[in-house]
Amino acid sequence: MPEQAANSIAVVCEADADRRTACALCDRVLCEAVDWIDSETIDHFRGYHGIRRHDSCLKWTNMKGMARARHLVAHGFFHGKPREPDAAMAEQALKLLATLDPPPDAVILMRDADKLSRRREGFEQARDAQQWPFRVIIGVAHTKRECWILAGYEPRDDAERALLERERKELGFDPRSCAEQLTASEDGAKRDAKRVLHALTGGDQEREEACMKEPPLAVLKQRGAATGLMDYLDEIEARLVPHFGQVAKR
Repeated sequence: MPEQAANSIAVVCEADADRRTACALCDRVLCEAVDWIDSETIDHFRGYHGIRRHDSCLKWTNMKGMARARHLVAHGFFHGKPREPDAAMAEQALKLLATLDPPPDAVILMRDADKLSRRREGFEQARDAQQWPFRVIIGVAHTKRECWILAGYEPRDDAERALLERERKELGFDPRSCAEQLTASEDGAKRDAKRVLHALTGGDQEREEACMKEPPLAVLKQRGAATGLMDYLDEIEARLVPHFGQVAKR
């Protein structure tokens, strides 16, 4: 195992649940791709944080006030064209993190797409706005991060198989491979991703985490192609893994 300091990864997200999802999936990729990292040693090689190293994350709502206090602004146009949704906000977050001394080694921008279909394009504009002193990984979940968790749900027993079959019949499709159809914004609606995930896991956080840790990454990518999950996993592989070293586990 090589001797190296832990890599710092700042996480910008909406809530702690989003941070857990973004970080757990990032760890999955690192453990599978880097030959000297596994689940027992990964804490030695990366640390997730917010503005301060002991903060778990930087929340979008808090970031705005911090950026204003430092007079960090982003213009409303990008290369002469109007910005896509949340491009300016994402650029403010990156500018804020770039003021840290030292800056993080990488930044994860995590957000639900909700009804904004081009939010990812806005984040890409922010990433391309200038040369940042860190790697920028984008994770935009369509429509919600719960759709990503559903991609990894595998029934463990007859009771869970019955729950999944009930949801399939209710929805008219498999919520694991067609989660992009869970577009309802009303809590508890038939096609509300939060409702479906709760129906399958009972709100058990450990059961949700297993959905990210247990299935092969290839399954998560296949089922999550239309929800942004595949894009996020690919970004980690392409932009973050090379920072850790040679890909050697495949």
